[in-house]
Amino acid sequence: MGCRDVHAATVLSFLCGIASVAGLFAGTLLPNWRKLRLITFNRNEKNLTVYTGLWVKCARYDGSSDCLMYDTTWYSSVDQLDLRVLQFALPLSILIATGALLLCLIGMCNTAFRSSVPNIKLAKCLVNSAGCHLVAGLLFFLAGIVSLSPSIWVIFYNIHLNRKFEPVFTFDYAVYVTIASAGGLFMTSLLLFIWYCACKSLPSPFWQPLYSHPPSMHSYSQPYSARSRLSAIEIDIPVVSHTT
Repeated sequence: MGCRDVHAATVLSFLCGIASVAGLFAGTLLPNWRKLRLITFNRNEKNLTVYTGLWVKCARYDGSSDCLMYDTTWYSSVDQLDLRVLQFALPLSILIATGALLLCLIGMCNTAFRSSVPNIKLAKCLVNSAGCHLVAGLLFFLAGIVSLSPSIWVIFYNIHLNRKFEPVFTFDYAVYVTIASAGGLFMTSLLLFIWYCACKSLPSPFWQPLYSHPPSMHSYSQPYSARSRLSAIEIDIPVVSHTT
């Protein structure tokens, strides 16, 4: 496996990263993080379920798809600590994962559209594709930690609320979506790490070009200028040997 080639592992990790970021974005917007079910014993009334999200709150009667109460200012008055933490953690995780996707894309594009003839003027500006993928893997791992930890905390916080009040609180499917998306970020990071370890020799600096000079640098060197011909250091003196 060569670091200068685009492999299925890098493409698969990029697609997995896109799907994970989309899942995080959906989990951030879904109003289904916590359910509060209010049961009435009056036959003339219906049970009420309050759906709590990170930004909005919706109350519905059983069997109805319309919100009886839709609070769009809930994001500014959240009184539950776990949801307040998620309001900061999930956007931060999306931002970090998006940066990792950009780095991964830069690495793949640099590999795919790399010129076969090296350019001496750009030798110091070469982007190491393997380094881009390694840093992207670290960012994906960080984004997964940032999104997974508060999402799991929601489950335990529900237990705390049920003990403190009454057993009427349950977590909803937005928790599963976010945890699955965080798992996708860890999977993406693992694929990039495996690809890097399989193709890259570890002793060399990971952010430097894969080679100190482009291959066959001397074969592509430009002709000597008028100034260089006057330099005694750069003049090639042929040596003629006589055989007897």
